[in-house]
Amino acid sequence: MDWADVLTWPDLDVSSAYTAFVRSCISLGQLPADTPMSPRARIGGRVGDWQSVCRERDAGNPRAYFETRFVPVRVTTNEADSGLLTGYYEPEVEVRRHREGAFVQPIRQRPDDLLSADLGAFSDELAGLRVMGRVEGSRFVPYRERDAIEIENAGEPLAWGRPIDVFFLQIQGSGRLVFADGETVRAAFSAHNGQPYVSIGRELVARGELELHQASKAGIEAWLNEHGPDATAELFAVNPRYVFFGLESLSDPELGPRGAAGLPLTPMASIAVDPEFLPYGVPVVLSADLPDAPGWTGLMVTQDTGGAIRGPMRGDFFYGWGEVAERRAGSTRSRSEWIVLLPHAVAESLLQPA
Repeated sequence: MDWADVLTWPDLDVSSAYTAFVRSCISLGQLPADTPMSPRARIGGRVGDWQSVCRERDAGNPRAYFETRFVPVRVTTNEADSGLLTGYYEPEVEVRRHREGAFVQPIRQRPDDLLSADLGAFSDELAGLRVMGRVEGSRFVPYRERDAIEIENAGEPLAWGRPIDVFFLQIQGSGRLVFADGETVRAAFSAHNGQPYVSIGRELVARGELELHQASKAGIEAWLNEHGPDATAELFAVNPRYVFFGLESLSDPELGPRGAAGLPLTPMASIAVDPEFLPYGVPVVLSADLPDAPGWTGLMVTQDTGGAIRGPMRGDFFYGWGEVAERRAGSTRSRSEWIVLLPHAVAESLLQPA
């Protein structure tokens, strides 16, 4: 497709996405040129294809840089021309250093017995796939589910929060912990237990407790507060996935947490994707209906993933932190159209007949 066909491109503010892309470029510069951008994704080419365009980046005119060094390619599948876009944010969670009052739920660090196995070491066909588990006798077995982790106290507590806050912290994958004395630190994603993610919102809809349009974070929280701690614990157990954290200093409050690509996320410019279909570090022009911004189009960079982010054209938009980001993330659920920006060599290779 031509740049003239990219909706509202001349009017887009690309500065934040350019900054995010530069961070990806610096990371890619440390890799061998013949490394695949993704061991499994068809889109992406090799690292060297991206290193070439990264070396030519132009901070003085980022729009012209994207126009001259990249080709816009619309993403579709045999089933659909659009995908699903949701939102996430970095929550600010009130915590305590010790269990007290309503602060009864531990924010846990990674247990020593939680191990990661690289399946690509056993077969090239499994490159890029990892499984989480633990050693039991002479066997490598799946790791404990959520309820067993709580019962067996797996993972030392880093801080204590309210159960609802800690559960949603795990869903977001990171957060800013605010202690009673005012100190703020980041709870950074360390690992998950390898169990599948199950949406408690969808569970409530399936039970007939909520309508689909009510299954936002605010709607779920209202239901939990109304039904009390026993119903809350029972509902949380429906989701066997458990996320563990490590504490980091908040060295730059204007940057988000590190995403799966190992880089700090940029509000309104970083997006989580399924790396099985799209590598990290790829600029994407997205069009969707966002809260307060129907018909929105913007430039993003793929820099993260998540347990619920599966499939092509499935994105999770990073809004940042604070109350506005929380509100927008909780109410974002929109169809989205995707245009990836690829270096000329990558686009030519992708568009060649098989």
